[in-house]
Amino acid sequence: MTTSKTPVVLANPNTLTDRAAMGLPDSFVPRGPGHPLAGHPELLGAGPEALVAVAEDPAEPFARRHAAGTLLGLVGDPRIRPEDPPMAGIPAARVRLGLDPKDVAAVTERWRHAGVEEEWIAKECPRYEADLAAFRIALHPVTNLEYRLFLEDTGSELLPSSWRFGVYPAHLANHPVWTVSAEAADAYAAWLSRRTGRSFRLPTEAEWEYAASGGDGRDFPWGDGFRPECANTVEEGPLTTTPIGIHPAGRSPFGVHDLAGNVEEYVADDYGPYPGGERVDDDLAVTRGAYRVARGGSFTRFGDLARCARRHGWYEREIYAMGFRLAETV
Repeated sequence: MTTSKTPVVLANPNTLTDRAAMGLPDSFVPRGPGHPLAGHPELLGAGPEALVAVAEDPAEPFARRHAAGTLLGLVGDPRIRPEDPPMAGIPAARVRLGLDPKDVAAVTERWRHAGVEEEWIAKECPRYEADLAAFRIALHPVTNLEYRLFLEDTGSELLPSSWRFGVYPAHLANHPVWTVSAEAADAYAAWLSRRTGRSFRLPTEAEWEYAASGGDGRDFPWGDGFRPECANTVEEGPLTTTPIGIHPAGRSPFGVHDLAGNVEEYVADDYGPYPGGERVDDDLAVTRGAYRVARGGSFTRFGDLARCARRHGWYEREIYAMGFRLAETV
C-alpha cells in the first residue's frame, strides 16, 4: 500500500519526464529542513567517532542521523579509508538466488503504482542455486572523496556527471559518487588494486545479491516488506544522495550499508538470462542492447529497485543515479 507521502506513477517511467517518473509535480517539493544542522547544535562540538555513533544508531531519528553524517562530510569521515576500505567478510556458501516464476505477477502488482511492468520482474527468474567462494565486499559504496583521489592520481577524464561542471562537491565528500559509467567503476577498482597490491573488483551479480539478502530469499536487506525508513528512495527520502551509512536499520545480514537505495551499484556482469531461464528483451535491453547490470535502487527511484533480486541497468538520463562498491577476492 502507498502512504500519503508516497508518490505514484502508474505508467512506465521510461515514457515520462524525470520528475514525473519520480512521482513529483513540476512545483517545488520540500523534503527535510532548509538548514539540516540548525536543530542539532549539540553535534557541532562532537568528534568524528561520536558523530559516526549517532549516524549509525537506528534508535536516533533520521534528522539527527542525517545531521551527523553531514558534519562528517565536512570534518572528515573516519569510515572513508581510500586505500583500506572497510569491508565485510562473506563466507563461501551454496545459495539460492533469483525469483520463482510463480511470484512474478504478485511482485509486479505490488509495485504497479511505481509503473513496474511484468517483463522487468521476469528477468529475475528462475530461482537458481550458485556455489560462491568466500569474498569481501565494501561496507559502503565508493564516495565522492575516494573517486576524487582516483582522478587526481590517474588524470582520468572519467568525470561523474553529477559533479556540476566537473567540480568536486566538497560538502558531499562522504556521499556516494554518481553518475559514473561501468567502465569508470572498473577503472577505479583496477587503479586501487595496483595502488595497494590487493585484488579489488566489482562484485558479481550473484555475490551482490548474496551480500544483500544473506542468501535466504528475503525481499530486502532488512527482511520481507518494504520499509521506506530503511533506505534512501524516492518514497520518503530527501531526493538527493545521503551520507554513507545513515540508514542503519537497512543493513544487510552481513552488516553492509546502503545496498538498498542511495545510488544504484554496477556489478561485474552484463545482462543475460539466469541458468535455465530465458532472455527477456525489455525496454532497457532493446534501447541499450548489451548493458552492465546494476543493483540496489537509488534516491531517484521507488522501492521496487531496492529489492535484493531486482536487476536493472543504465539509461542516459539523470534519473539513473549510477554508482558502485568494491568487492575483493580472498
